[in-house]
Amino acid sequence: MTGTYDTVLVVDFGAQYAQLIARRVREAHVYSEIVPHDIPVADLLARKPKAIILSGGPSSVYAPGAPGLDPALLSAGIPTLGICYGFQAMAQVLGGQVTHTGLSEFGGTSLSVVTPGLLLRGLPERQPVWMSHGDSCTAAPPSCTVTACSPGAAVAAFEDTARGLFGVQFHPEVMHTEHGQRILERFLYDGAGCLPQWTEANIIESQVDAIRAQVGGKRVICGLSGGVDSAVAAALVQRAVGDRLTCVFVDHGLLRKGEAEQVERDFVAATGVRLHVVEATAAFLVALDGVSDPEDKRKAIGREFIRAFEGAARAISAAEPVDFLVQGTLYPDVVESGGGAGTANIKSH
Repeated sequence: MTGTYDTVLVVDFGAQYAQLIARRVREAHVYSEIVPHDIPVADLLARKPKAIILSGGPSSVYAPGAPGLDPALLSAGIPTLGICYGFQAMAQVLGGQVTHTGLSEFGGTSLSVVTPGLLLRGLPERQPVWMSHGDSCTAAPPSCTVTACSPGAAVAAFEDTARGLFGVQFHPEVMHTEHGQRILERFLYDGAGCLPQWTEANIIESQVDAIRAQVGGKRVICGLSGGVDSAVAAALVQRAVGDRLTCVFVDHGLLRKGEAEQVERDFVAATGVRLHVVEATAAFLVALDGVSDPEDKRKAIGREFIRAFEGAARAISAAEPVDFLVQGTLYPDVVESGGGAGTANIKSH
């Protein structure tokens, strides 16, 4: 993927919005990947990104152990956009000032454009944005032009177009920022020169080619729940390797009425996949008996699913050796499970 399309790397500073940033970039038809904030700059640059986005995060830039930003990243010549925490970390590294002013902003805020610059040109002088910050940038770095302010942030946006460095205190990736997607696209297209070539027309083809190249002539097994995440993953792999994929569907008795039959009938008819069904209702109901806490229930279901899947996998691989495991996971599940460096766990998946 990264050799075919322009690639944007989203550096995750622990924000549960990091995945949303990556999604918004892809909605602009530019390929994106998320990398942890502690990735060495050399490793990040080795991926040859066309642009970099620094995500928000829950920390204060002054807190002990707060994620740091290597100055070498900003001097590498790669167009970079800092958002929220990433904006403040950028300001600090470039010689600006970040202060705990007591004027925190959380939720909808009115942004006032000071100098439109590249990101805000042609947009309303006052516009609604979504803020979530305690500290504020009180002085922009010497090389940067202040482009916007808000009631709680004297510097709510700045940019140094000569160096390709841009920063916003607000969150352009959320729908509450009215012109957020346009601002992101200005950065991607005009600030970084990305080409919108990553489209729905070629995503499937490129993924199938990549799967086919990785798997070769070997066999694959997939845990199929019937949800969109595993179903899409299974369909892609099925298209790539055909009957060398076997899907395991664990019927745990907790699905909506008729849903298990729908998976067994309709998904197989639509994809032609080889399906191995495990009837495990009794085992799941025993494991859940007397359990009332939602998190404990999720963990019990997870344990039973693993046991059922592992049993099926052993039986399948005994007859035909299996080399690859397919897993499909939605971004919301990654977010809720605390995916990414420094993120909090909301619930288990």
